[in-house]
Amino acid sequence: MIGTPINRNKSYVIDKFLANQKEIQREYPMSELVLTTCEIDFVDDLKKYLDSWDLRGKVLIYEVIKPDYARNRIWNITCAREAIRQYTVSQTDAQSLLFLDSDMTFDPSVVVIMEREIRDCGVVFSGIPLHHYGTGLAGGCVMLTRNVLESLKFRCYEFRNGEIIFEDNVLEMDLFRLGARVKKGFFVPISHYESATDVKSIEPQPLGVVRRLTNRALIRYVLIRTSIIIHYNIPWRLKVILGRLTESNHKEIS
Repeated sequence: MIGTPINRNKSYVIDKFLANQKEIQREYPMSELVLTTCEIDFVDDLKKYLDSWDLRGKVLIYEVIKPDYARNRIWNITCAREAIRQYTVSQTDAQSLLFLDSDMTFDPSVVVIMEREIRDCGVVFSGIPLHHYGTGLAGGCVMLTRNVLESLKFRCYEFRNGEIIFEDNVLEMDLFRLGARVKKGFFVPISHYESATDVKSIEPQPLGVVRRLTNRALIRYVLIRTSIIIHYNIPWRLKVILGRLTESNHKEIS
């Protein structure tokens, strides 16, 4: 199962994304694409897109449930991921779920690559290019096994001071509590579109020493748990700093 949250504002490369999904389904015919939106007037358009590309898939509609004071769009993403999780475990017999973001394109062998990496693991994150922040090990390309999916729910935090803890941060914390084995790396060639023409790409590469250290499960758990307590997202700030340092080093080398 491939799951993708989507809305009109982030669908500026939907043709590129769906053409890529067609390539992925040719490489892995057993895969199915689930697009999830909270925009009711977008559902029929998405169904037409699936039909026009002759893709095996489905469109889900979900409701955004959040506190009255919440303003950040992270709730849309979190509720979309949770809707896909619930659909996968309750309506399909899929043994894994691969989340792919709609503003990215991936190597057509992404499913094969991620299934290879997830052996003996419960979750695999493949790093993505982040505009202005280098690269990150976030939720744009992550695979979870059915056993893990059945043991958690996607959650996020937004505090009254405006700080947020992203759903992939909370996922890491919950995975640590579950004792799930998590693997992180840059396994898949990925292109990330900030607009229809502005694209940033990465290729498979080893994790650097600093990134290996800062992504250890216990360290991540402590940082995320502390962030929730003090209402300040420490992992995100570290990611921004690390990304800017990486970008600066690349510019100096070039």
